[in-house]
Amino acid sequence: MQVLDLSMPIETGHIRWPVERGVKGSFTNNDLFEVSWLHTTCHGFTHVDAPSHMVPGGQTLSDLDLGKVVGHAAVIDISDIKPEQAVTPELLQKRGDHLAVGDILVFKSCWYNQEDYRTENYWRKAPYLSRTACEWILARQPSAVAFDFPQDWSIRRLLDGVVLPIEEHVSHDVLLRNNITLIEYLINTQELNSDRTFLCAQPLSLPSADGAPARVVAIDF
Repeated sequence: MQVLDLSMPIETGHIRWPVERGVKGSFTNNDLFEVSWLHTTCHGFTHVDAPSHMVPGGQTLSDLDLGKVVGHAAVIDISDIKPEQAVTPELLQKRGDHLAVGDILVFKSCWYNQEDYRTENYWRKAPYLSRTACEWILARQPSAVAFDFPQDWSIRRLLDGVVLPIEEHVSHDVLLRNNITLIEYLINTQELNSDRTFLCAQPLSLPSADGAPARVVAIDF
């Protein structure tokens, strides 16, 4: 069994997400325990979105069946993607005909190899899903979709403090609002050498939360 870690490290100094880390107990202060603390967003780094992130009164992580984010996955390889290229249904049809109902869809764009995710260019020059691509995915009814690139064009505008209408956040509008769970910001997908894998994307158990960090691994037997 080979376990591949696809999780983005939770690091300080990130361009989008503030992270505070500290130590409450320390051996240097002769404390009995070394005790660290962490403060950050539930929607930064590698994480899972619940519908309530975008839907007033929508399902939360308390409602999430873990079977939707742990299971057999279809890897769609778009690693030849260009900066600012739209992912279209035609491309998905060519690369993703092995996607079956109930699979977790894992995108393999390897975009982080073109632009460092710690820099602005990772966000501003990223490829993105078209609305029709999201509709193609929705029609195939995966249990969840995992992304290794900023999948909505609108995400880049968040760096400027501009929040566009929900319709512009196409993966959230088309998929999340129809209860297709979103798993965001994977890395290391270049290690996925097959079009099938077994994915575990379990979010932290935060009752009634609209999202939570997750340690996402792919398991190849």
